[in-house]
Formats: sequence, structure tokens, C-alpha cells
Amino acid sequence: MPDPTPAPVLPMSSCAAMITAPNPGPMTLDGTNSYILRGPDAGSVVVVDPGPADEGHLQSLAAQGRVELVLVTHRHADHTEGIDRLHELTGAPVRAVLPEHCRQAPPLVDGEAFTAAGVAIQVLATPGHTSDSVCFLLPDDGHHGAVLTGDTLLGRGTTILDFPDGTLGDYLASLDVLSGFGRAAMLPAHGPGHPHLGTVVEQYTAHRLQRLDQVREAVGRLGGGTVALAAAAVADLVYADVDPAVRGAAEHSVAAQLDYLFGTTGTP
Repeated sequence: MPDPTPAPVLPMSSCAAMITAPNPGPMTLDGTNSYILRGPDAGSVVVVDPGPADEGHLQSLAAQGRVELVLVTHRHADHTEGIDRLHELTGAPVRAVLPEHCRQAPPLVDGEAFTAAGVAIQVLATPGHTSDSVCFLLPDDGHHGAVLTGDTLLGRGTTILDFPDGTLGDYLASLDVLSGFGRAAMLPAHGPGHPHLGTVVEQYTAHRLQRLDQVREAVGRLGGGTVALAAAAVADLVYADVDPAVRGAAEHSVAAQLDYLFGTTGTP
């Protein structure tokens, strides 16, 4: 049944508002943030990330105005489960990197720029969290623009690397791409926004490099061995205080770090 008290619509920037889906949890934080984009005096909207298959949430998105286009930041179910129902409710085409998530529209291409609902939008390929992750730059939103970061950057904590689909090499390169838009506002798919994207990129980069040092040290303490078999043991040392609910995600990140340092089947 739809939630009788749907989440509020929160203005986030001059072009973007946010509705958070009712799917809170260790991996989704407060829930998945769906964004509604609308330019000044526009008669339509763009929805970014339909979110989970929650009827109340999807009805709220459909009620924001004529939906001209639906965009998807990446393949994970908490962003894509609602695609078909929102498409049914609105008839709007859906675009994502992966063709299986597109509806009546072509896949997204890195660097392409277009205008929808009166909003200029540019696609930024930012693999690492997943291989298909993209961010959306809104260059005309406010004084310095805004970037919808999906799960590449979160409003709280750090993102996982869904290894082997997401790799640390790709992720560090994506952080470098985003650093070029450092003065823009950050609008993440989980957690609160941030007024300065560059600050968050710097924090994430420092965190990743620190974790790599910790992984190197842990592998040394364990006496080396086959990297492919070491992820759990390294996680015991590097993520000793992690919440058990996200232990699996920690091991994924360790596996990505080991692959980056030594290769999947290499020996340190």
C-alpha cells in the first residue's frame, strides 16, 4: 500500500528538488534520493533515479508535473526497481548507460549534453562504484552549477566499490574527473547535499589513499599470501569496527583495493 504520509519535496538548488524514498538502511542511509529537475517557467520535469518499487514514492514523483524524461545514475535496484512503474504512470522515456534500463530511448553516452525541462544537463561517466555509474552536471544551476553524483559520492560516509564490476582504478579516475567541477554543489543519491563538491572529492580521495596504506600494512602483517583469498582476513584488520550489516560491502572494497595494489590473482 502507498505510504499515507509521503516524503516532502525538498528544494536543493535553483533547478533541483528531492524526494527521499522510504527505503532506509545500512546501505541506503536515509533512503534513495530521487531528484526532480525543472528550469524556470518549464512546463515539465526530469526525474533522476526513480528509486525502489514503492507505489507511494512513484506516485509522488509522477505528481510533480509532466515528466519529460527519466534518468538513471546506475544499475543498483534501489535506483532502478521503480523504472517500469514510473514509465507506466508517466509515459516518459528512460535513459541509463545500460540498455536494459532504458525505455523508448537510447543509452546515455559520456560527455553528451542536452536540455530537458528547461535544464541543461551533461553526462559524466564516473565508473568505480559500478561500471555503469554516471553523474549529471547541471552547469547553469546556481553560480557554479550542481552535480548529481548518484552513489559515486554520498552525503554521509563513503561509497562501496561493487568489485569486480566496480574497480578502484576507475573510481580514483572518476574522483579526478569530478575534481574539475569542485565549486559546484553536490546532490547525492543518499544522504544530504553539500555546497562544495571539491571538498567532498578531496575527503574521498584522502580516505581511499589512507585505506590503501592500511591494506598494504595489513597484508604485510598477514605475511602476504594469495591476494584473492586475503580479502576477509584483511577486512578483519582494516574494518575491525565496521557495522556487521555492511561487512559484505567492506570485503568488496578490500577486494577492489587488493586488485588495485597487486592484481586479482597476484601475490604481494
